[in-house]
Amino acid sequence: MSIMAQAAIVFGLCLISEGIAALLPVSFPASVIALLLLGLLLFSRALKPEHIQQLSTFLVANMAFFFLPSCVEMMEHAPAILRQLLPFLLVVLVTTPVVYGVTAWTVQLLVRRLRGRGVRRHV
Repeated sequence: MSIMAQAAIVFGLCLISEGIAALLPVSFPASVIALLLLGLLLFSRALKPEHIQQLSTFLVANMAFFFLPSCVEMMEHAPAILRQLLPFLLVVLVTTPVVYGVTAWTVQLLVRRLRGRGVRRHV
């Protein structure tokens, strides 16, 4: 599948998720809805990983580029962040191990489930 078709799939999911987010009675990020839709399509096998493989590889390889705008924005608001440095560091120090722990637990759970099914994947 061409890179343009893969981009159309991903951006189409993003567009659909924007519409869903606009229709919801509560505020919910469209990016999260897009990830849920993509996960649902992949798990239901309506969309195969090969259909978005080339674009996904490109996006992951260039991920650092996508963080530049947020880093610049943080530098612009450095005085405000420095005024709240202690709470900011506290949140970072508390949440980072929690995120690592939950991620490790989830990976272990999925590995156990895949081994229980006899699925072998080569990474």
